Amino acid sequence: MKNRPSLPKRKKAVLFDPYLDILGGGEKHILSILKVVEEQGFDISIFWDKDLSQQIKNRFGTNYLKKLKFIPNVFGNNSSQFTKLNILRCFDLFFYVTDGSYFISTAKKNFIFSMYPKKELYEMNLINKIKTANYKFISNSNFTKNKLFQWRINSNVILPYLGEEFIDTKVETLKKEKIILSVGRFFSQLHSKQQENIIKLFTFIKHHYPMFKDFKLILAGGLKDEDKSYFDRLKKIVGNDSSVSLKPNIGFDQLLDLYKKSLIFWHFTGLGVDENIHPELVEHLGITPLEAMAYGCIVFCFKAGELKELISDSKTGFLFQTEKELIAKFFKIINDPILQKKIRSNASLFVKRNFNYEVFKKNVIKIIFNNP
Repeated sequence: MKNRPSLPKRKKAVLFDPYLDILGGGEKHILSILKVVEEQGFDISIFWDKDLSQQIKNRFGTNYLKKLKFIPNVFGNNSSQFTKLNILRCFDLFFYVTDGSYFISTAKKNFIFSMYPKKELYEMNLINKIKTANYKFISNSNFTKNKLFQWRINSNVILPYLGEEFIDTKVETLKKEKIILSVGRFFSQLHSKQQENIIKLFTFIKHHYPMFKDFKLILAGGLKDEDKSYFDRLKKIVGNDSSVSLKPNIGFDQLLDLYKKSLIFWHFTGLGVDENIHPELVEHLGITPLEAMAYGCIVFCFKAGELKELISDSKTGFLFQTEKELIAKFFKIINDPILQKKIRSNASLFVKRNFNYEVFKKNVIKIIFNNP
């Protein structure tokens, strides 16, 4: 009796992201890259001591990976260097979201995913050069890529994609309400979304310009336990103002509903910051503004980082450098329904053409697998 031919051994990829439990835009981005890798026939594992599958599904709206496996985090449990090297040797691909620590990897191919353009994370002294000799760097945006290049690190850019729920949206069918929406994690460090300044400006406009008395402000985003003091400060600023709503840790379906209803989207990250001195404090990517554009929200974003390249001022949205400039442009669009319709249509079309899954997948395959 002939022996039955054995099935080819499946290849393996693994991720270590020390920020994984934040489940922010960067995590969504790297998990999207792994989704493409899985489609190429790889089994996917993540170094983490807790199964976050349900949290990932709740936050991002879909099971990005069909057979996601969580394995003991050898980078967080004082495992020996030998143990780490021995485990990594089993993987064909290793993805690491850097927090400034570097280590030798014995995986066949290795990638460092760069989310934050903070110089201190990329100190390439002799030891770190040796540790990263067999890694390739991936940047999440052209802004991050350019900053890394200034620090003598070459990288390839993989921009994110938006899911079908964004790409397939028919903007002209959405009924917009007088809502200003801002989406981003509630925290005050690094590239803060500056919710405090958003609330204060909204309150100022409401009090000084009666034509905006019917507008509402909604702030939505993730909230971790260590950031609750900041969130409590925001609640005190809001006080009894019923026109301002804070929505922490809402589900994906709830977020989509907010995008559908909101006419305006504000994004203040980087306001008051010199990006040449502190590039880590401005928006180095900007997924939520892109999501808002896909749903026909008229975006107002601080002119810095990647967003100043992605948004065409007065065509697909508005860029501003001061709050005074934002107010002036806000008045311009509110009194011009024809311009509103044009910008909403332009923005949605821009996102659909440049941030669909096929464009993203082609780029991932090219960079990870060196295919044309």
